[in-house]
Amino acid sequence: MTAKAKPADPAPDPADVLDPKKALVPSVVKVNEARVTRGFWPKITRTAARIPFADQALAAWYAARDPDTPMAAKGMIFAGLAYFVLPIDAIPDIFAGIGYTDDAAVITAVLAMVGANIKRRHRDQAEDAVQRLKKK
Repeated sequence: MTAKAKPADPAPDPADVLDPKKALVPSVVKVNEARVTRGFWPKITRTAARIPFADQALAAWYAARDPDTPMAAKGMIFAGLAYFVLPIDAIPDIFAGIGYTDDAAVITAVLAMVGANIKRRHRDQAEDAVQRLKKK
């Protein structure tokens, strides 16, 4: 390594990616964004017809992808959506009826924190997407 080269940011601890106190650490945001980018659409496509909070998750997704959304809000949104896409849950998603209650609680908490950053256009995009996904 040369004298001017900076060491790379260390990879965040897996537990850190869902820790609200660390949700805005740049390396954690980057990991969450990558996980959400990779896993959100496959999971929402499989579950949109079965989960009542699909529109909220999609509105959060569209807000997180919007360049006008502040970075702090994006960090919190990506943390919440990362919880949704990760296979490790407080209540495993395979349990019928209750499997997504923890995911719904996390999405609701994120929306309570950053809901002002989720605009009407994000909600409209989410409604359109839910309708398309339910037809599949």
